[in-house]
Amino acid sequence: MVDVSDKTPGKRTAVAHAFVRMSPSVIKALPKNPKGDPLEIARIAGILAAKRTAELIPLCHPLPLSHLDVTCTIHTRGPKGGVQIRAEASTTAQTGVEMEAMMAASIAALTVYDMTKALDKGIEICEIYLLEKTGGKSGAYRRPKL
Repeated sequence: MVDVSDKTPGKRTAVAHAFVRMSPSVIKALPKNPKGDPLEIARIAGILAAKRTAELIPLCHPLPLSHLDVTCTIHTRGPKGGVQIRAEASTTAQTGVEMEAMMAASIAALTVYDMTKALDKGIEICEIYLLEKTGGKSGAYRRPKL
């Protein structure tokens, strides 16, 4: 791990994104899922995952998270519809919180897949990336619109 003991703790935030692409028939079936509400289960799974980031990513510092939110939104864009996931994390610490946000988005996406895979094996998890971050020596970052 990188030694961050000389760094001054500061407020750090990060927002990550993931998208689970699925067919219109799977989107339509989301509210009737026999396992429960995939979006709510994914939200909780993302929050739990972020809290365990340092256990799963070998050189990641354990951080005291002061806020974590995961939102899952259904998008119906014809054959390219699916579930958009947005994970927001914040802390006051000596290092950034990007990995916690990325972990939350990734695990939430995997949870949506797990809860819908019986309906279609062709569901795709894609577009996992950092949207923005604040704090730290490198300052603010915002992903450019492509």
